[in-house]
Amino acid sequence: MDKTYQEQAPKKDSNKIYFLIAVIVALLGSNAYMFFQDKKSNDRIVTLSDEKSRMELEIDKIEAELDKANNANVQLTSDMQQEQELARQKIAELREQLRAGKLTQGQLAKAQGELKNLRYFVTKYTADIADLEKKNAELTVERDSLRTTVSSVSEKATQLEQQNTELSGKVKVAAALKTYAIGVTPLRIRNSGKETDVSKASNAKKIRLTFNVNDNSLAEKGMHDVFIRIIDPSGNLIVSDNSSVFGADGDELQYTYRTAIEFDNTPNKIYNIDWSNPGAFQKGTYTVVLYADGYTMGKTSFALK
Repeated sequence: MDKTYQEQAPKKDSNKIYFLIAVIVALLGSNAYMFFQDKKSNDRIVTLSDEKSRMELEIDKIEAELDKANNANVQLTSDMQQEQELARQKIAELREQLRAGKLTQGQLAKAQGELKNLRYFVTKYTADIADLEKKNAELTVERDSLRTTVSSVSEKATQLEQQNTELSGKVKVAAALKTYAIGVTPLRIRNSGKETDVSKASNAKKIRLTFNVNDNSLAEKGMHDVFIRIIDPSGNLIVSDNSSVFGADGDELQYTYRTAIEFDNTPNKIYNIDWSNPGAFQKGTYTVVLYADGYTMGKTSFALK
C-alpha cells in the first residue's frame, strides 16, 4: 500500500507545474499583445499629431499667399471676390476641424484632400492676380501713351489755334481801311450858306477832311464806320458826349465824331467828312486821327491863326 501512494505523488506535482507554466505563458502573451496594441496606438497618435501640425503650417502658408495676392493694386472681378470668400471660408473650416483635435484617420485624409484643392485654388488665384497686374500695367502704359498723344495733339491744336488767331489778327489788320493824302480845310459859313476857306480861328466854324483810301482787296465792300478824334491846341480831346467810346488798337477810346463811308475799292476815290465844332476854335495846331475797323486809319494836323 505505501509503495503505491509514493508513486502517485510526483505526478500531481508535475500537473501543477504545467498549469503554472501555462498561466505564465498566457499572461506573457496578453501583456505582449497589449504592449504592441498600445505602441501601435501611440504611433498612430503621433502620426495624426504630426500630420495636423503639418496641415496647420500649410494652411498658414496658403493664407499668407492669399493675403499677399490681395495686396496687389488691382480691381478684383465679382467672380474673383466670390472665390476669395469661399477660400477663406474653407480655411476657417479646416482650422476649426484641426483645432477640435477629434479627427479620425478618414477625416484627416478628407481634410488633406480639401487642403490640396485649396492649394490648387490659391495657386490659380495668385496666377489670375498676376495676370490682372500685367494687364493693368499694359493698360497703364497704353493710357500714358494715349495721354502723351492727346497732350501732343492738344499742344499742336493750341499752337494751330494760336497761329490761326495770329493769322486772323493779321488778316484783320490787313483788311482794315487805311488812308493817304489826308487834307484838312477850315471853313466859314456865310449867312447865304456859302462855305469859304479860312485860316483864322475866329472865322472857322467847321473843318472838312478830304482823303483817299488805299487799295485793299481784303477789305469788306460796303459801309465802314469811321471814328474821328480831334485834339485841340491845349492837348484836350474834343468830345460831344462822355459816353462816346469805341475800341481801336486794343484800347477803349472816346471819339469826337462818328460817321460812315462806303468802300468799294475804287482806285483814287476821294472821301469827304465834315465836322462842325459845337464850340469856338482856338488858335494853334489841331491833331486829327481817323479810325476804322478797330485800327488807326490815318492821322494829320492843321493850324489856325
